[in-house]
Amino acid sequence: MDFALRKIAIVSGFLLAGSTFAQVAPVLPVPQNVVSLSASGSVEVMQDLLVLTLSTTREGADAASVQAQLKSALDGALTEARRAAQPGQMDVRTGNFSLFPRHDRSGNISGWQGSAELVLEGKDFPRIAATAGKIQGMAVGQVSFGLSREERNRVASQARSQAIEKFKVEASEIAREFGFSAYTLREISVNGSDGLEVRPRIMAMSAKASMASDAPIPVEAGKSTVVVNVSGSVQMR
Repeated sequence: MDFALRKIAIVSGFLLAGSTFAQVAPVLPVPQNVVSLSASGSVEVMQDLLVLTLSTTREGADAASVQAQLKSALDGALTEARRAAQPGQMDVRTGNFSLFPRHDRSGNISGWQGSAELVLEGKDFPRIAATAGKIQGMAVGQVSFGLSREERNRVASQARSQAIEKFKVEASEIAREFGFSAYTLREISVNGSDGLEVRPRIMAMSAKASMASDAPIPVEAGKSTVVVNVSGSVQMR
């Protein structure tokens, strides 16, 4: 057998093998008696995390002087805040630090303006409020509340248990209503979220006035609702 005939034989062999494989490949049955459903669980809890942002602005004729003023104000605020800092209860970090030019009508630079932020964050509300009241030269820019990681995980576990139990009950009821005695899980997806609340701007403005007397900043937490959704499909049997 010459080379051309051997090549034809090899190709024919591959085609035959492919045809045989296609004939014996199993055909998966189309799923029947499958229903998709979802359920959710929610738990409302008091927010235990406070994030208080202090800010200050400066302006001047040149960028270097404005930057120096901002740095001085921020260094002083950091020194005061670090005295009361405690991991988890009140953590201290810097926020945004920006510097940008101001232009006149002709488009020329007429001056510079900048801002700096200091962030106090933690679970000890009285400590954070008192510290913010002692810091001079910076005003409260924003006050927000949320859930600490520990509290979020604890509450999410409760909400997840609720959602799973509701899913199981609903799956059983649907199977029974269709005349089936039981069901098996095919696929499942679990996801969750929690709401964070930002306090109104009016609170921050009223807090600014109280700083002059070194009084604690008035803060009051709200509630967060942690929601966990369970969705998937079951096969009734």
